[in-house]
Amino acid sequence: MDKPDEAAQGPNPVDRHVGLRIRMRRKELGISQERLAESIGLTFQQVQKYERAANRVSASKLWEMSRALSTSISYFYEGLGDPMETPGSNIPRETMQDFLLTAEGIELASLFPKITKSRVRRKVLDLVRAMAGEPDPVDS
Repeated sequence: MDKPDEAAQGPNPVDRHVGLRIRMRRKELGISQERLAESIGLTFQQVQKYERAANRVSASKLWEMSRALSTSISYFYEGLGDPMETPGSNIPRETMQDFLLTAEGIELASLFPKITKSRVRRKVLDLVRAMAGEPDPVDS
């Protein structure tokens, strides 16, 4: 039996997650793709490819990236869960990652935690839920 064409399937979900975490950490620190690339001996286009998971990050480059971004290597894998467990979320991971790879997703993910009042955060969630046509889980 032939192996499905990997390009037709898209990037591996783990590569997408690692790319997302690279981008999130870089944005969190306010570092440009150019500056990150220069610090690890690459072009900014290569950093773009890593962030989009168009290219896989080698172990040595991930190690260099962790140093350049002042974080641990495990940071890039946080949120993946245990590979021996079946994911329990009803939200497809790909959809969440696709959103977080957009400029809006990055901005929302970085700004939302800055809302210090829990009541305001709840109201923002209620607004987004209403706009998405999703029922409030408290009412269910």
